[in-house]
Amino acid sequence: MNNPNRTTLLQLKEKVRAVGESLAILKARRQALVAELLQTARPFLRSRQALRERYAGALAELAITRALEGEPVVAAMAEVTQREFPVELVERNILGVRYREIQAKGPVRRPVEARNYDFYRSTAHSEEAIDRFEQLAEAMLPLAAFEHKVKRLGEEIIRLSRKTRVLEERVQPRLRREIKAIAMYIAEREREEYFRLKRFKQRQARGRGDDRGRGRRVPLR
Repeated sequence: MNNPNRTTLLQLKEKVRAVGESLAILKARRQALVAELLQTARPFLRSRQALRERYAGALAELAITRALEGEPVVAAMAEVTQREFPVELVERNILGVRYREIQAKGPVRRPVEARNYDFYRSTAHSEEAIDRFEQLAEAMLPLAAFEHKVKRLGEEIIRLSRKTRVLEERVQPRLRREIKAIAMYIAEREREEYFRLKRFKQRQARGRGDDRGRGRRVPLR
């Protein structure tokens, strides 16, 4: 227990008030982040579903191309069509939570003549497979930004929930126990002082009575 006096009691009550205000701020911030997370998650989930469908379509076209042209031809086309694709990481901030977005510095999808192979000898299925995979890569960039944003929001919500739980379940109860103990100690001490003062006044009153008794004269007969 801290020094059990009124100053300490006032300080503890001020701490309880400050903890309550901090809890209100943390809960309001957590609620805002949860709302932002839900708002972000809805298009994120829809984008993931659309991405799965595009990926399935691209794999189907690739399987047909392998069956028609053979694995060596597909491997040769993949070798000549690969390229470096520059992207840029842009830092964003939402409600104090920092996350990064991936932005392409150029177009992802290329025209047929820019794919570095003789497209007159390729089949429609191979062209469709390449185009679908480039569409897939183009759709993955904003999805990656969504995923990082959702992850950072989730981490911040968990962190705020832990802080809130510590304040509610540990800090506040401990401060209130200390306040109760000090208040009881002060009340007990005040009662003792009251009874001590009362006893002192009673003794003073008896002492004055004795003094008056000793000073009284008895008449002679």
